[in-house]
Amino acid sequence: MTATADAGVAPAAPRGRGARARIAHEEFFDYQPTSTADLPDPRPLIENLTRCVIEILAGARDLEQIARWVTDDVYRTLLTRASISARARAARGAPTVRPTFAVGEPRITGPRDGVIEAVVVVTSRARARAVAIRLEGLDRRWRASAISVL
Repeated sequence: MTATADAGVAPAAPRGRGARARIAHEEFFDYQPTSTADLPDPRPLIENLTRCVIEILAGARDLEQIARWVTDDVYRTLLTRASISARARAARGAPTVRPTFAVGEPRITGPRDGVIEAVVVVTSRARARAVAIRLEGLDRRWRASAISVL
């Protein structure tokens, strides 16, 4: 036996560009799924994300404020939608105004362990919108893997 095996040190992950090295990298450094039982109540996060997303699209809140609670794909999608909204406001010459709206009670389902899907109805004076959010338990916290504003 070698000195490292005697000391109880795990062997180093394979290096290189092969499939074996890629699997080892993903296994140790990718997001780790977490069971629903090991996660906090998702209701406050759902309500806060809903409020924040509506304010981001209105231009009243910075997208960076929710970056830690969303996946990279959701961040890019919201960034695109926020920039389109900002261009539309600029073309109309409309100022950025903090929206006034009421957030309804979220309807939450759990299709499988570690995943929550919710729909929240947001009403304002002019109209009502639905915000659909999918949360996944990753690295012992909830992260939004999909957000759609209808």
